[in-house]
Amino acid sequence: MREFSVPATATVAAEENLTDMVWANAERFGNAVSFRRRVDGTWVDVTARDFAAQVLAVAKGLVAAGLEPGDRVGLMSKTRYEWTLLDFAVWQAGGVVVPIYETSSAEQVEWILSDSSAKAVFVETAAHRAAVDSIVSGLPEVRHVWQVEGPDGDAAGAVDELTALGASVSDEDAHARRKAVGADDTATIVYTSGTTGRPKGCELSHRNLLAEIRADITAFPQLMQAGNSLLLFLPLAHILARAIALCSVYARVTLGHTPDVKNLVADLQSFRPTFVVAVPRVFEKVYNGAKQKAHAEGKGKIFDAAEATAVAYSQALDGGGAGLGLKIKHAVFAKLVYSKLQAALGGRCIAAVSGGAPLGERLAHFFRGVGVPVLEGYGLTETSAAACVNTEAAFRVGTVGRPVAGTSVRIAEDGEILIKGDVVFRSYWNNPSATSDALEDGWFHTGDIGQLDTDGFLRITGRKKEIIVTAGGKNVSPAVLEDRLRAHPLISQCMVVGDAQPFIGALVTIDPEFFPAWKEQNGKPASATVADLLDDETLRTVIQAAVDEANKAVSKAEAIKKFRILPTDFTEAGGEMTPSLKLRRSIVATNYKQDIEAIYSN
Repeated sequence: MREFSVPATATVAAEENLTDMVWANAERFGNAVSFRRRVDGTWVDVTARDFAAQVLAVAKGLVAAGLEPGDRVGLMSKTRYEWTLLDFAVWQAGGVVVPIYETSSAEQVEWILSDSSAKAVFVETAAHRAAVDSIVSGLPEVRHVWQVEGPDGDAAGAVDELTALGASVSDEDAHARRKAVGADDTATIVYTSGTTGRPKGCELSHRNLLAEIRADITAFPQLMQAGNSLLLFLPLAHILARAIALCSVYARVTLGHTPDVKNLVADLQSFRPTFVVAVPRVFEKVYNGAKQKAHAEGKGKIFDAAEATAVAYSQALDGGGAGLGLKIKHAVFAKLVYSKLQAALGGRCIAAVSGGAPLGERLAHFFRGVGVPVLEGYGLTETSAAACVNTEAAFRVGTVGRPVAGTSVRIAEDGEILIKGDVVFRSYWNNPSATSDALEDGWFHTGDIGQLDTDGFLRITGRKKEIIVTAGGKNVSPAVLEDRLRAHPLISQCMVVGDAQPFIGALVTIDPEFFPAWKEQNGKPASATVADLLDDETLRTVIQAAVDEANKAVSKAEAIKKFRILPTDFTEAGGEMTPSLKLRRSIVATNYKQDIEAIYSN
């Protein structure tokens, strides 16, 4: 059994809560720009003083509406300024925030509101309102449904309504509400997106989130500096995005929100953030898009050489530094290629933070070699986001870094990762049996498998429940193979199969963004769909080469012997992906049962 601990750099006092930062900023740095909001296509500044006043005004409305201390309030919206405003306003009123992914079905919303006994819910749009209205008759405890967008699609909805409603509530009463909340009171119940079964409500206290915030600021001193900026585009219902948003407010990093990743490149270029936070799929898309564009413009050889140089340069940093020849090549490609990739991120981005799923080693080396190191971390909703993270001072590609300050990581006898510290949640809401299964003597059993090296860097090798046991008794972790396959620009998603089967197989989907360029380069009809080319020899040869490359990471017994290309991609709408872009393996296995059977039928 191996264990590694990092001492806390700051403690959380019993009387502290998450609203303290709002008022400290307003009183000491009132004119500092806390946010930039997108209004009619322009970024508009919101000072710390303005934000505190808005938080107070909405909180007073919640008090006037009858919200009591400890009441749960649902929040269903895309990533936007009002999400963060309402988050703090509910805390100011003494309430508990229950985030809901805006893509959730009516059935999922009903479960979350019912299980949490929510007294009110914020929805973003008229469509969300209709979904909630269709179920609210079966939820007698929900007394209010407030819509963030006004009738014209603007933001003059719930915020203005509650501000007007709270005019009769004194500032003193609203402040008394927030001051009555302590570190060990519940701040939020976050429902895990759940790759299996119904989501569980993870109860996080103000202490949990404040410990996470302080640990992250310690980990990222260069990023979490007052005056830096972050453009947030991940869903705020995801604990990673939420924790980083809270860090930004605490550290006085100017925060922007954008709800639509279709406009992400344009938004990044106009906002020009100091750093970005994303899941690996976003970095894969940036890389694949750049590669696709270069090849489509006849500059593929230059890009490929630049890519190889970036990877070699990053690898050399871990082995004593680059030689003169590599430095010269790197400097040439910095002007020809890397500067354009940096410009796509706004031109001022000095680093990126990644979490939620594993990032492939080659991709990590590529971005570091380009000049935008991706600081990969690891955590779960149950650990208030990051429990481990790579930092600029302690970076090891292929790992998820060392434990954050105040956290201990232990590897159990069976390889399971256990985590202990102030970031670890207290319980699953209304679910004592699940709580006792997950927590033992303060140690959270993550369900993930990993290794700790002698310097305390954690490497994730798989998920306990996802371990495939072949008919020959070989234990195979699918993550290693899947991560490598997804690194290929033509592959969108994949799922390794083979439980109780004689060998390992894989289902592969084609990236819809890269597919048109690939068809053009390989003389395929522009109108051809993936379904039309399932048996195309050229396509199968490309995927086979990607499989062969992935197989280099594992033993012969663990290698993929056969694969099946699927006609459509895995999607959240189809149920195969969670809102945080994790595979729902059981759904994929059901939806593509015949394809899996075909792998083993001949």
